[in-house]
Amino acid sequence: MQSQQKTASSAVRIGFIGTGLIGAPMVERLLECGREVTVWNRTTAKCDALVAAGATLAESPQHLARECELVCLCLTDTAAVRDMVFGSGALVHALHAASLVVDLSSIAPDATRDMASELTTRCGAHWLDAPVSGGVPAARAGRLIVFAGGDAADVSRADPLFSALAQRVTHMGGQGAGQLAKSCNQQIVACNLMVIAEMLAFAERAGIEAPRLPAALAGGFADSLPLQIFGPRMAGNVDTPRLGAVATFRKDIAQVVRLANDVGAQTPVTAAALAQYEAAMTHDEIGGDADASRLIRLLREQA
Repeated sequence: MQSQQKTASSAVRIGFIGTGLIGAPMVERLLECGREVTVWNRTTAKCDALVAAGATLAESPQHLARECELVCLCLTDTAAVRDMVFGSGALVHALHAASLVVDLSSIAPDATRDMASELTTRCGAHWLDAPVSGGVPAARAGRLIVFAGGDAADVSRADPLFSALAQRVTHMGGQGAGQLAKSCNQQIVACNLMVIAEMLAFAERAGIEAPRLPAALAGGFADSLPLQIFGPRMAGNVDTPRLGAVATFRKDIAQVVRLANDVGAQTPVTAAALAQYEAAMTHDEIGGDADASRLIRLLREQA
């Protein structure tokens, strides 16, 4: 049975658009698991190592969509996804009723619902929002967490993808529900990173050996993956390789605040964290492209 499942998974050609910070290790993992993968990226050089590892380079997004049953998107933001599907990428003209778009990007839930409906109306293709959590290390190990929004049948259709990339896939509901769950995830992560930076800067100021704190707190109620991954980097002034950009976290919690306002939910802590991220975006030693490990510099300066 297992060998039959592997053969079926390998027989499905997966298209992957967006081979950036987390997209590239996802493709690497798919190739390691024997999947047939076609890739495309605006900056072609970002596909070179993947092609050398066995991926096929598509001539264009439309060419990829015509060749692949599963079309994965791993793009920067809502605008980039919309442009790829309906704008300059024009996937809508190449997709058809047998196509399944799996959007691994972290974008707006309301825009997801609108785009999914428009795509189905225009070409019959299905849409599954499937943002992920776990970062680059989990992508490389095939241990990502997936929040899926869409039809249950489409979640099953995406198994050749998820069985290679994820330790768990949770079907959260209809289209947009996966993105909403990811927003909740990012709300916790982004606020946690800011308070970790605040805590370490406070510890330094108070005279504690801050680099010892992540290990000291491990296993207790204060522990978390962000603390163990970013805490030592913050305390040790290590910001390479980049694990998560400041601009990405700012984008994510700005979206949380907007969505909360739309439904009348209160997010005072998230709003306070967002103000700090806004300050980090314009800080001379941080900026949007910097790794989130640099957030501590903002708190050190404020102290």
